[in-house]
Formats: sequence, structure tokens, C-alpha cells
Amino acid sequence: MARSMGIAVTALWMMIFLATAAAAHTADISSSRIVPEGNGHYRVDVGFLGTDIERMFAENKKELKDIDLTEPGVIEAMIGKFIQKRVALQNEEGQTCPSTVVSVGEDPTNPYDSKAILRMDCTAVPGQIFYNPFELLKAQGPRAKHLVSIGEKDDASALTEAQRMGREPAPGQVMIYPGDSLIDLSKPLLSPWQLAPKFFAAGIEHIMTGYDHLCFLLAVVLWASRAWPVVKIVTAFTISHSITLSLAALQVVNIPSAWTETAIALSIIYVAIENFFTRKVEGRWRDTFLFGFVHGFGFASGLIEMGVPQRAIVPALASFNLGVEVGQIGVVMVVVPLLVLIDRLFFNGQRNLRLVQICSGVIACFGAYWLFAPPA
Repeated sequence: MARSMGIAVTALWMMIFLATAAAAHTADISSSRIVPEGNGHYRVDVGFLGTDIERMFAENKKELKDIDLTEPGVIEAMIGKFIQKRVALQNEEGQTCPSTVVSVGEDPTNPYDSKAILRMDCTAVPGQIFYNPFELLKAQGPRAKHLVSIGEKDDASALTEAQRMGREPAPGQVMIYPGDSLIDLSKPLLSPWQLAPKFFAAGIEHIMTGYDHLCFLLAVVLWASRAWPVVKIVTAFTISHSITLSLAALQVVNIPSAWTETAIALSIIYVAIENFFTRKVEGRWRDTFLFGFVHGFGFASGLIEMGVPQRAIVPALASFNLGVEVGQIGVVMVVVPLLVLIDRLFFNGQRNLRLVQICSGVIACFGAYWLFAPPA
């Protein structure tokens, strides 16, 4: 009875843990680049994800009934209005700068984003100017985050006199969340290294909500009961995915996301099915080393989605990668001791075959879903 209960409890835990993984993970990250154009005029480039567009259409179902979305430019115009209503330059009293939509389309510098370009005229708005993207964050949901950058992407020039005096925004970045304060454009934003803790936190969140990556890690440690094989598994995975994460983030290698997602799904299915045929974990570091190269491109998507400028890529990459490592080590340190505890409580200190097969079967099913599910 105890043995059956142990199997049922652990299998249930696995299914609850994976139940939210219907579509792998979404970063819920948007970005803005504010470029001063002189005399109170600004260009604001807003990068956003496909999920933001889905929410827009969900919010406007009634208005869409009589609109022919196949007409050229209709969808782009709707998206432009959606973004325009949700970001603003304003003064402390809430008076907003008039804005116009310049263009809406794919972001040529970021394969994961779409981009809306707005121009804002603040010449008639008195007082200090603040940036307010919080309506866009609200549309993204409670896990939303927004990376704000000042200046052109490759601008690493010294501060101008106007920037030093606070009359124009100084180059920099800041990561903001729902509930943060408005961004005062007279104050310098964070330097790349000052922003590192935010990227570290984003790396942890990426692995903790990256259900595809978590499924892979869970599958390879289901037979593990000793520390040394787990150390080798995690170390091999870390080395290989760090290589491809760096190559992708530095734009040395660019692989279509559809290929990466397919390869990650296949890797999950492979390691899950392998659990039915072997209990040996000593050599599984080879699996994690090989498939880690593929998962590195998946991790890179979370960093690339933030639109990190090249001058900030080194601290961002280092801190984001460290966050991913801390997150996955934390997962392994919870899962493996839990499996060992279940062994002792229900199976006389031995790993139960049926337990591993049930958990592996659940993981393989999710891998198959991600493999065959239509792209979002």
C-alpha cells in the first residue's frame, strides 16, 4: 500500500508541476528605446512579443466583428494604436506628449520581437518629462518586465553637456516591473554593470518558467541517487549551453527559433524514453553535454528578447547565464533529495521502476506536445 501511495504521490507531483507547461514558456518581456531628436522631440521604439498582440485582439473582440483583417495595413494600424495608447511621455502632472505612429512591423535586429516606432512631441508639455510604459506592462500580465534604453543601440559616446545638465536623457538602461516608478528622463539610467542583478533575476526566472528545459533536467536525473553523477550531468549541461548561449547572444550564430524548439522537444523525448531502457546515470553527462548545445539557443531567446545593446551584452550575458545556472542547480537540489527521500520512505531505499516510468512517460508526452503543437 505504501509503495503504491509513493508512486501515486510522486506522479501526481510531477503532473501538477508540469500542468502549467501547455506551451513551454513565455518571457513576458517588452522593451523601449527612447532616442532624443532635439527640441523636445523623441523617437520611441517599442519592442513587443506575439503574446501582446494576442491580448490586444482578445481585448477588442467586439470591435473586430465588422473589420476585414485581410485588408492590407489593417492589422498593423490596430497594433500601432494598441501600443500608442499604452506608452507615453508625460510631465509630473500627467500631461502627455502627443504621439504619432511611424511604423509597425518585425524588428530586423531581433528575430523574437515586433516593433512599433512612435514619434512624440513634448515641446508644449511644461516641466520635467517622464516615461510611462505601465499600461503596456498591465496588458502583459503580472510577470511582465520592460527594458528601457536611452539612445541609439550602438551609441557609446560620452555624455553631452545637455545630458550632464539633465536637459536630455543620458544613455543607459533600466529594467522595470509593474508597480515601479515612472522613469525620470533627466536622471541617468543604470550602467550595464548596475543592471546586472536584474539580468541575474531574469535568468533565474527563465529557467524556473522554462518548462521545456526543466522537463529535460528532470528526465536525466530520475534515476540519480548519488551526488557525483548529478554533478557531472549539471556541469556538462552548463558548459555546452553556455557556449551556444554566448554565441547566439553575441550574434555569432543565429538559428531559427522553430529549429531550436523542435530540437529541444526531441531532446526531451529522447532522455525520457531512455529511462525505460537503462538505469545507468554515470554516462548521462554525455546526453546533457550534447543536448546542452541545443538548449543554449533556447536560453539565448530569453536574453535576446530583452533587446540588449551590444555595449551591455557582456555583463548582461554573464549575469543572465549565472542566473540560469543558479536556477537549474536549485531545481536539481530539490528534485534529487526528494527522490531519495521517497526511496527511503516507500521503496526500501531503492528507486522504483514504475515511478520512473510514469514520470518519464509524462515528460515524454509534454515533449511530444511541444514537438507537434502549432507555433504560437
